[in-house]
Amino acid sequence: MSSESLSEVHSSVKTDKKGWRKILSFLGPAYLVAVGYMDPGNWATDIAGGSQFGYKLIWVLLMSNLIALLLQSLSARLGIVKGLDLAQASKEAYPRWANIPLYILAEIAIAACDLAEIVGMAIGLNLLFGLPLIWGISLTALDTILLLFLLRRGMRTMEMFIISLVFIIGISFVVEMFITGPVYGDVVKGLVPSKLTGDALYIAIRIIGATVMPHNLYLHSSLVQTRKIERSFKGITKAIKYNFIDTIIALNLAFFVNAAILVLAGAAFYVHGYYNVAEIQDASKLLENLFGGIAPTFFAIALIAAGQSSTITGTLAGQIVMEGHLDLRIQPWLRRLITRLLAIIPALFTILYFGENALGSLLVLSQVVLSLQLGFAVIPLIHFNSNRKMMKEFTIKLWVKILAWLSAAIIVYLNITLVIDEISAWIAIASGTSKLLIYLTIIPIAVACLFLLMYILVQPLLKKSYLEDNVEFKEEAPVFMEGAPSNYKNIGITIDFSVNDERVIQTALEQGGKSCSFTLIHIVESAAARYLGKSAMDNETREDTASLEKYSNRLQELGYSATYQIGFGNAALEISKIVTSQKVDFLVMGSHGHNGIQDLIFGTTLESVRHEVHIPILIVNEKK
Repeated sequence: MSSESLSEVHSSVKTDKKGWRKILSFLGPAYLVAVGYMDPGNWATDIAGGSQFGYKLIWVLLMSNLIALLLQSLSARLGIVKGLDLAQASKEAYPRWANIPLYILAEIAIAACDLAEIVGMAIGLNLLFGLPLIWGISLTALDTILLLFLLRRGMRTMEMFIISLVFIIGISFVVEMFITGPVYGDVVKGLVPSKLTGDALYIAIRIIGATVMPHNLYLHSSLVQTRKIERSFKGITKAIKYNFIDTIIALNLAFFVNAAILVLAGAAFYVHGYYNVAEIQDASKLLENLFGGIAPTFFAIALIAAGQSSTITGTLAGQIVMEGHLDLRIQPWLRRLITRLLAIIPALFTILYFGENALGSLLVLSQVVLSLQLGFAVIPLIHFNSNRKMMKEFTIKLWVKILAWLSAAIIVYLNITLVIDEISAWIAIASGTSKLLIYLTIIPIAVACLFLLMYILVQPLLKKSYLEDNVEFKEEAPVFMEGAPSNYKNIGITIDFSVNDERVIQTALEQGGKSCSFTLIHIVESAAARYLGKSAMDNETREDTASLEKYSNRLQELGYSATYQIGFGNAALEISKIVTSQKVDFLVMGSHGHNGIQDLIFGTTLESVRHEVHIPILIVNEKK
């Protein structure tokens, strides 16, 4: 099947409105991205910065936010102009040997991000209800069901749910500001850049590493494709403009939340002489001691909302990365469950083996892992947006390129520094077998990652012709022979662009002959198509349309009456709809050749279609 990004909701939100309603129709994707910038992984870093240095590092948060704004706008531009998410574009631009480790690194980063989110949410449940952390972490698996429910309700429902959680987070911190009463004159002074040395530099590196999230770059390039836009210069230009407005509003809200956490820590802890508060649980206890029970209550509510909202978008990013890099689509519930288990298992192991007090260190480790992956997302993103053959008139301007590469250099340098510091710290405290393990595994992996980083930086400079704006057909149209006539009026033929297509089509022709009409049916089942539906007009949709048109034209040249139909999302339901709308009275389908376990993982379309339609179905097996 073809691979539109987030096919469940691809182009599902209409934007053919006027005035302020048109602007509102574009608002939403950036809010799903923004929650990643206020996830629990950021909290520990912001709390540590505020408790140690008061308000002096607010300018670092502001710089991080500006960098994030630039990179997210580039991510949105890529999705709007090319109809590709960042993972899909990377798959097309780099060879397979490089794509596999890029995918693995992206999955590790998403699992690390998800790990921070479920730990934060579990801590919030513990602070608010006294629920043991091990049970809180286990309960987070249930929000996979919540995500599936939201996706069934449509993209707008999910966006409103996330925006509601962001609103709860914002209100909670407004209340916290009133309770702690910071000196706002000193807060404003914190916006002025100052020299960073020692611990301040280390905290600043952690703030930048925790603020600019790699999975958000994959996510945003896909989410913007949920809007159905006019594929013209004017339509694309307006889409870029409105999505930039969306990004500015959403990321400024994220900046407010992160700044509020840092200001809260400065006003509550730094001012009162508590300079080494780095654990979320310690922060909550101190808030209760200093300001009474209501302060930690709102703190816990905001923490739960941040964890819940971030974990939903992290799971979506996992789906985008798998489908984009590997062109692999599995059942949505299984994809989300895998993403969640990759985070839950390390968290449960940490609690059972090291105890609950070790979760704070696990949060720090998750941020280090995110730092290691960040450059592998940022560098390809800038290359793609700078490529004139790919982006044509929407290529970014020179001054934007300079700012983007400067931002990338800062991010990569600071994050490499952070990784080196962490490995050095591990070596310092390790001994015997543990130290040997670091030298034999951790350091070689880090060196290999550095080599891969240099490759993805240099390769596009040496090869300028990748991802040109052309359409490559998936298959040459097979040579069809005339078939024997029958009494069917309209035969439907499902097409999946596999080697079995020729056999399926030939069998259908033999059933109908030239007295019958033929409807070629293809369903886009990727993540984006499930979300966006008929609005999907990305690169994959255009490729599939062109390929089906070529198939149809070939049949017409042979004297057959042929048309084609494309559906989006659930294959069985979409095939059923097309069969009904086109008055198909006989359906020919190819088998996918899965075994029982593969059917569980990938789903069995044939079995589902059999229950959805009430016409004869002919199944054509693959030729052995």
